[in-house]
Amino acid sequence: MDARQWSVKVGSDAVTAVLDPAATGAQAPIFVFAHGAGGHMTDRGTLALATMLCARGVSVVRFNFPYSERGSRRPDPMPVLRECIEAVVARVASEIDAPRWILGGRSMGGRAASMLAAGGFACDALLLLAYPLHPAGEPAKLRDAHLARIGVPVLCFNGTRDALCRRDLMDAVVGRLSTNWRMHWLEGADHSFHVLKASGRTDADILDEIGHATGHWVRNL
Repeated sequence: MDARQWSVKVGSDAVTAVLDPAATGAQAPIFVFAHGAGGHMTDRGTLALATMLCARGVSVVRFNFPYSERGSRRPDPMPVLRECIEAVVARVASEIDAPRWILGGRSMGGRAASMLAAGGFACDALLLLAYPLHPAGEPAKLRDAHLARIGVPVLCFNGTRDALCRRDLMDAVVGRLSTNWRMHWLEGADHSFHVLKASGRTDADILDEIGHATGHWVRNL
């Protein structure tokens, strides 16, 4: 599988999508990777995660949402985010036959993908990175109503210092979900997967932990 790039129509807009092929080559699963609200398909965090996943045997499709393609900082409404993911999947799937399709992404992008899956959009699994369970400082506003409708396997990473995902609240939510949901807590990491020097860990340690857990999960799907 070779690297590829597409221009994908989303309503009246067009967004860029690229394929980063897995290091293992043929017949790798494809992860359609939606970026977070403050990011884009080439931001440092997205590239670091994509590079790590490719090394672990997963091909990655990175793409921009319409607002980030335009250079805006104001995210599109959720229906547009969901439409964009659907359009990217349809375009890539029209050219590539992958053994498994994994949806997901960072924060807002992962949430949009989870809502698609909860609505019945066809995929084999969800990979959620820093799921935003609630707005920062507003733990009463949980974004969990749709999660119980997800029927595919889920691997979700959140840091124990994530201001958008209080651990006790997330653990309570996960306790009500299907056994298909696997929660992985990253000790000392914040919403951006950064750790304090005082923790004795580095951001590279966190990335390696994500890679190890994801590789094992993908092999057992």
